[in-house]
Amino acid sequence: MSAGADTTPGPDGPDADGRPDPRNSYRGNQQRLDQGMAVMGGIGGDATVIIGAPLDEAVTDLVVKPRLREGPYPADDIHARLRGFVEPPAYAQCRKVLDCHILMLRAGSGTGASTAAFALLAERYGADGITGLDSPDDLSRWRPKEGRGYLLQGLSPAAAASLGEVVLTALAALLRRSGAHLVVTVRAETALPGDTVPWQVVHRPPPPAEVATKRLNTMAEAGELTSEQGADALRRLASPDFTGYLHAHPLPQDGVEVAKGLRDLVVSGKAAASVLDDLQTGSPTAARKALAESSHRADSLALMAAISLLSEQDRTVVEEFSAILRPHIDERGGSAPVMAGRPERIDAHGPVTEGPHTRRDVLGPAFEDRLAAVGARLLPPRFGAAQHYPVQPVAFSGRHRSNALLRCLWLDYEGMAGLLWKTLDEAPHHSGIELAAGQAIGKVLAHATGPDTLRQLHPFAASDKRWRRRLVAYALGEMVQYPALTGAVRDQLRQWSRAAPVPLRCTVAETCAGSYGLARPAVALKLLDAVLDEPEKDLERRLRTAVSFALSTLLSEDANHPLVLDRLREWQGADPGAQRHALAVHVIESMSLTAFPRPGAPGVRRVRLADLLADHPERAFDLVVTALDDPATHEATATGLSLIESDPGLRHRTTLPHFLAALSGTARSHRGVMRYVLRRHRVRTASPAEGFAS
Repeated sequence: MSAGADTTPGPDGPDADGRPDPRNSYRGNQQRLDQGMAVMGGIGGDATVIIGAPLDEAVTDLVVKPRLREGPYPADDIHARLRGFVEPPAYAQCRKVLDCHILMLRAGSGTGASTAAFALLAERYGADGITGLDSPDDLSRWRPKEGRGYLLQGLSPAAAASLGEVVLTALAALLRRSGAHLVVTVRAETALPGDTVPWQVVHRPPPPAEVATKRLNTMAEAGELTSEQGADALRRLASPDFTGYLHAHPLPQDGVEVAKGLRDLVVSGKAAASVLDDLQTGSPTAARKALAESSHRADSLALMAAISLLSEQDRTVVEEFSAILRPHIDERGGSAPVMAGRPERIDAHGPVTEGPHTRRDVLGPAFEDRLAAVGARLLPPRFGAAQHYPVQPVAFSGRHRSNALLRCLWLDYEGMAGLLWKTLDEAPHHSGIELAAGQAIGKVLAHATGPDTLRQLHPFAASDKRWRRRLVAYALGEMVQYPALTGAVRDQLRQWSRAAPVPLRCTVAETCAGSYGLARPAVALKLLDAVLDEPEKDLERRLRTAVSFALSTLLSEDANHPLVLDRLREWQGADPGAQRHALAVHVIESMSLTAFPRPGAPGVRRVRLADLLADHPERAFDLVVTALDDPATHEATATGLSLIESDPGLRHRTTLPHFLAALSGTARSHRGVMRYVLRRHRVRTASPAEGFAS
């Protein structure tokens, strides 16, 4: 906020009679601001000022960790995946085949093949020794770089067809020389050449009852259950109801869900029948049945769609979305004939025909009754992370009911996807809906087919509103966790990164600022490079913010620091009129003077120049030399070094004297470094105080 004149009210000011003095209209004044706001003149009454983004830009910046990676997997990620792991029947055979350095693990969807692959590699290399490969990779041209465990999940049909005995024999020899092993998971329906049989093992899932037992024991060991509760849960697991359920649902995840349900049962006293109902309602069959039963009721369908799309959002948000969607569904079904004098109304229990003397219920069913009618409930109130008010989330009782209902509604009923997009477009924005809706839509589209699978995201990707672009980013981040879609998502992002409209390029950067970027850091940096490859000299603030957020997300994991710093140095050396150079200047100035990203901007990890000098001295040295040689960043970098030098703690942490000595050694061949060294020498000889002000 800025004011250009004395703000003390005078006798004729706004406090006198509620009207501003017309003499203080500031008609001739103009102010230009990059961000924030300016208030000119007087204000009568109260004023609420939101510093930063406009109201509809208060979006969720949560970064979702990826399940599928191209690059090293963090050790804590592997530990979490292997929590409660049960060896599948063919595990010993897998170990034997992997002794030849390559294992092709054939498996059906959801059978736990990826978990078994992680376990096999972790046995040999530890939790921090596993690297993921991109599913479209051509193994005939791939080469191991170091002695690690490599995992390629979901081999594509084209890559599978290129394999053979000759290719695998040569690849096994390379792996042996590197001290590495490779596991490839292959979908059961993907054809492999016949001469690859020696490297193949057919994966069968472990019994779900064993998975549930192991998971319950793990919960007890972790203190989530007492010994009495653990024994009670295991006893109930052996009951006919739960053994019957697991017999009909034989996948490992079914065992995990039963264990979670039994935990709730013994901890909160939930009834066994209720737990089994919750497990059943998450199936596709139950979803189709629920939708069929409500096919004539627009209010129920709208409410189920709202809860599915906006799971665990506040009750007011769900109710508002449902109210906007309902008339669209009504229009879809047309107007039902109504007999004169006998209007039909619908309550929580179904249609009610009223006689001529029946009193009409103009109030309708209460919200909680409507929730109960569709199998949903209110969760306990809580304070949201980004809100300063209580939130009461709405969710279905079944764990996977939201996913099953939305998938069925979106993919199986003509036109419903369009109505949901239309309602999202019309509904007012509330912080958090971009995350909930984006992830929900991504999970649905992961099972969609045809050219419109990604095309339907375009209107929101090209939007001027950031929350809509974030929604698309979350959806793509979810879709890319499915190996079959990796190539399609990558190609779509490549196209948008070179598009003329700035919002599309912002969407690419927002996508890189999430699970996609963390899963594929090298690809993400190439996309960000393309996003900044535009002839315009002015770097729009929204694009700078999006790219900065993406870089901050990549910097949140230490393994990505060398890649990011090398890319920044390239951008620093770009033409001074290029957007790449403008972004590099922004990053260097921020790190030198405060932190990157700057306070108030979205970011996962704030990085300072001192952090780079301490953690990556060699790359930081090259970056500082380039920055001192650039007139656009010389002053900021010199000031940053001075700030470090004047702080004893930072000076010790960064071993700054050694750094400065190395910097002086390059001064003869770098004009900007020479300028810095001479100026620092003059200041130090002119004053006994250490450091200098640039």
